[in-house]
Amino acid sequence: MSVSSVMPQTTSHEKLNWRQNDAEPFVRIEQINKQFGDFTAVNNVSLDIYKNELFCLLGGSGSGKSTLLRMLAGFEAPTSGRIIIDGVDMSNTPPWERPVNMMFQSYALFPHLSVEANVGFGLKREGLPSGEVQKRVADMLDMVQLGHLARRKPHMLSGGQRQRVALARSLVKQPKLLLLDEPLGALDKKLREETQFELMRIQEELGITFVVVTHDQEEAMTLATRIGVMNNGVIVQTAEPHDMYEYPNNRFVAEFIGNVNLFEGTVVTDERDSATVHCSDLQEMVYLDHGVSCAPNQSVSVAIRPEKIRITRDAPDSPHNRSEGVITDVAYMGSQSIYKVRLLSGKEVRVTQPNVYRDSGDRLTWDDHVYLSWEPESSVVLTS
Repeated sequence: MSVSSVMPQTTSHEKLNWRQNDAEPFVRIEQINKQFGDFTAVNNVSLDIYKNELFCLLGGSGSGKSTLLRMLAGFEAPTSGRIIIDGVDMSNTPPWERPVNMMFQSYALFPHLSVEANVGFGLKREGLPSGEVQKRVADMLDMVQLGHLARRKPHMLSGGQRQRVALARSLVKQPKLLLLDEPLGALDKKLREETQFELMRIQEELGITFVVVTHDQEEAMTLATRIGVMNNGVIVQTAEPHDMYEYPNNRFVAEFIGNVNLFEGTVVTDERDSATVHCSDLQEMVYLDHGVSCAPNQSVSVAIRPEKIRITRDAPDSPHNRSEGVITDVAYMGSQSIYKVRLLSGKEVRVTQPNVYRDSGDRLTWDDHVYLSWEPESSVVLTS
């Protein structure tokens, strides 16, 4: 067992009811491997994706996520394993015969064609009647709120508008599966955040299964019904965003998703409804309100998110889950403040606090001596 907290037995996603209890996977990846010479880009990956799901493959550069996406599209052939889409084995099916479309990061719009011509290009290539092409293009441009820009050329559009043209062109052919490779990477932060919600709205309206590749943790947390975190060609955890953040199953995921403070320690007691862990960097024992299923004296890591730590000038009453130190750095971020605190042991801890009030009076600042504390349910014990 690699995580101390008991995962919820059932979870529901607020954005979309993407999975029924008896649903068959819409996309099934079975023991896929991809090698380039002696290099293994994707290593024995198995993954189920369900109809209407917005699934994010999240990982750093070289993690294998884009290679896996290209194998789904048919641009790369797996070295071994199978890819099944809607019940059909697509492992040896060329890209143009798959019920799949792909939206590239560069958008790849034709600069000499208008918006409507870009969107309808694939339909015309298929030989559809011009009346049907015009109707489907007009409907799709209305969905992405670009109908009024149908006659413009790509260079006359903003980055967000070009992104929506590329999305409309990918969706107008009505694929069963849409693959998106870093679709928002070229947008600035504010526009990227706005477009994330637009992308979610369109996906929910159409009910098409999306698979998105991204290296941006916040983007994946915002968009996804589920996230698969990849590292060194392997999916190390698959979970819904809330569970991925609150219940990481190893150190890599805990550190990759958001910010986290990690303390090395050993298990002292482990009962069914409680456990204690000794961490040399903390002055007091870490107490958890649940068991961790570890052997006595087992070495573990205790993970605590920065926003779950209280920071005060006054010492807390609890004999557990506390420490003290000196503020070494402060960053005011508008909605929140970030504090770096050097504990008496010398370890640096990150704490975030929301700025609820405009004027908080006696604000914490550099060189202040402070106490840190957290609730028993706030810690996660990791064994790997």
